[in-house]
Amino acid sequence: MPNADLVFKVANWIVLVGWLALVLAPLRREALVLVARLAAASVAAIYVILLARGISMGPGLPQGAGFSTLDGVVALLSRREAILGGWVHFLAFDLFVGSWMAEDAPKAGVPHWLLVPLLGLTLMAGPAGLLAYLVAAAAFRARKRR
Repeated sequence: MPNADLVFKVANWIVLVGWLALVLAPLRREALVLVARLAAASVAAIYVILLARGISMGPGLPQGAGFSTLDGVVALLSRREAILGGWVHFLAFDLFVGSWMAEDAPKAGVPHWLLVPLLGLTLMAGPAGLLAYLVAAAAFRARKRR
């Protein structure tokens, strides 16, 4: 893919706009969560294009590629285009999870000063940020019930 570096940069910039919107969410939560979701949807569209292009072009899957073994996944991701698709996949899903967290935080009673580092953790290590948020939200919800 000749424009892979450009796609990488564009996708990264799009999600940074979404993450910034989530950090600023207390200003206008509903609108800024929507901005983040539109950014996630835009990056998801890039992913779909990359996926379709990968399926329709190229010489097929590398030898041994598949999802049933770790070596198969390594082979599946052995091409630069596949790595780009995987990265864009992470960007879209992590941002969507962050948007859900920002939407849910007021209902759970999670203060924004705590949400911001949890969003940062989600940006850098998606599932760890989600888990940390779920624990924090459960703790704040339990505290509200008392």
